[in-house]
Amino acid sequence: MAKPAAASKSTPPRMSDVAQVAGVSKMTVSRVLAGGSVSTATRERVQRAIDELGYVADATAGALSSGRSEFVAVLVPSLSSSNFSDTVQGLTDALESQGLQLLLGDTDYSLEREERLVRQLLRYQPRAVALTGAQHTPATQLLLERAGVPVVEMWDWPTDPVDMAVGFSNAKASREMVRYLAGKGYRRIGFIGGADDMDRRGLDRLKGYQQEMKALELGEPRVVRLGGTPVTMSHGGPAVAELLARWPDTEAVMCVSDMSAFGAIMECQRRGLAVPGDIAVAGFGNFEVGECCHPSITTVSVDALGIGRRAGEMLLAALEARENANGEAQAAAKVRIDYTVLPRESA
Repeated sequence: MAKPAAASKSTPPRMSDVAQVAGVSKMTVSRVLAGGSVSTATRERVQRAIDELGYVADATAGALSSGRSEFVAVLVPSLSSSNFSDTVQGLTDALESQGLQLLLGDTDYSLEREERLVRQLLRYQPRAVALTGAQHTPATQLLLERAGVPVVEMWDWPTDPVDMAVGFSNAKASREMVRYLAGKGYRRIGFIGGADDMDRRGLDRLKGYQQEMKALELGEPRVVRLGGTPVTMSHGGPAVAELLARWPDTEAVMCVSDMSAFGAIMECQRRGLAVPGDIAVAGFGNFEVGECCHPSITTVSVDALGIGRRAGEMLLAALEARENANGEAQAAAKVRIDYTVLPRESA
């Protein structure tokens, strides 16, 4: 099916575009969307056109004369994570001052759930979209490109963002932690993370660990992947136990997050192992538990609140630019957020 000329990345597709591609009337498209009576063949033809164009029905049509709400759609992988909660707070700080509120969704680290939420939230015609990560299903990618609103991807460093991005390279941050541990004299360094591939930032941290181990010629990587996503405090204990069972001479372990590192330290203490005397433990994320733990956890510190604030500022600037340019899209932008290895007692 050929795309109508009216459909573009800066202009969301309309019901008339769907009707043109499907070869039916707008009334027929409306009946399909409302679940009305049409033939199976017609319904399938209209649905194919909707999927191809990335069309989203306007749930607020007729209710808002402007055609846009005062909401910003925000998607995070987990509301139970203090890092992502801080990012949401940063967005709130930036956007509420300008009269914008958040429509919040929890993707549970699932790209398929993200797609469903994006489709649902776009029905409310948000002024902008902020979402976590740079990997999406093809359908989500199309929906975001055709939404006609500013989009910012957070926490990652995409090569080709949908629109804008604010984040950092998790792989590079992980490599820096390996260099730190090696600089402290540790050579036999392990890594523990989740067993599935849902946490893509966790996978990037694993990739960075493997890359730096090779670059520093520290021998074969010692990797244990155990448990689901997101990893919790209960993950670290069994994971470090498996690591030590497979490689008893391990000198240090890098954990995918501070939560996992806390669990690993508790398991070491149960075994009578001194941290860092017998084995060093490092985390990622600078969670509050890392500072309160004894020993306190050496970690990679990321400004989660700052990611949200900067993302909110970018969206506001993009909205202002579009208004001043009579609806023309702002050029894509990327803002890098600093991270640092934060030395503490555990490594």
